[in-house]
Amino acid sequence: MNNLFRRTLTGVWIVIFTLGGFWLHPISFFLTGLVILSGTMYEYYSIIKTSGIRPQLITGILTGITGYTIATLTAAGILEAGSLLILIPLMLLIPMIELYRKQDRPFDSLAHTFFPLFYIGVPFSLFPFSAFGHHGLSTFLNHSQVIFSPGIVIGFFLMQWAYDTGAYLTGISFGRNRIMERISPKKSWEGFFGGMIITAIVAWFLGGWLGIVARPLWLVMAVIISISGTYGDLVESMLKRSLGVKDSGTIMPGHGGFLDRFDSTIVAFPLMFLFILLFG
Repeated sequence: MNNLFRRTLTGVWIVIFTLGGFWLHPISFFLTGLVILSGTMYEYYSIIKTSGIRPQLITGILTGITGYTIATLTAAGILEAGSLLILIPLMLLIPMIELYRKQDRPFDSLAHTFFPLFYIGVPFSLFPFSAFGHHGLSTFLNHSQVIFSPGIVIGFFLMQWAYDTGAYLTGISFGRNRIMERISPKKSWEGFFGGMIITAIVAWFLGGWLGIVARPLWLVMAVIISISGTYGDLVESMLKRSLGVKDSGTIMPGHGGFLDRFDSTIVAFPLMFLFILLFG
């Protein structure tokens, strides 16, 4: 019971931090995404260090932050899209720095320095493109400088949490058949379908509230989030299992760390956003 209470209390904090940050104002939207990206990348580099490999933690995180910041300014219309080319010299700097670090396995270090830039940095850098230039759900605090709506991100997280909650409750109650036991022993098909049904119900109501795409297409997005979110969870579980790590961090009691909490987002959000771009 204590574990369930701790998990529930932490879950409430996560919801308040995430929804409040993304929904409050364009600046808080940027800062919330920045915190999540930085925390997730930090945890990735930290757990990789347990294997004896030393990726360039500071250089990698600063490059990820730079990419996210430029993406935000580009989406807001402050910078031209060509500004993203600034990332090229930054990324070329990483192998040059590695020459001076005298690591026994320099290319292992380089691989794990670059990987989270694509695995984590790119998906989170799509957040601003889903909000700036879009009409719909208004922020809590008024702003008149830019066209902005956090509706896509808010809708995504509400569906993702609906799936996580539905899959968890259904899984612990009825879970018998494992999806991929060698990677995630507790994840079951019963939990997967239970979570998908709950997500579809939530998606139906969101379609009437947020709009964005036709209501039946929200049901398609519920399926996309359920499937791709599960794969995102399994990929992170594969990473932790290969390193013998239980949780990516301890900042969220009962939930682990940033990477544990947002692993589904890394895979599911880009696919949902692509679907909206194609059919919205």
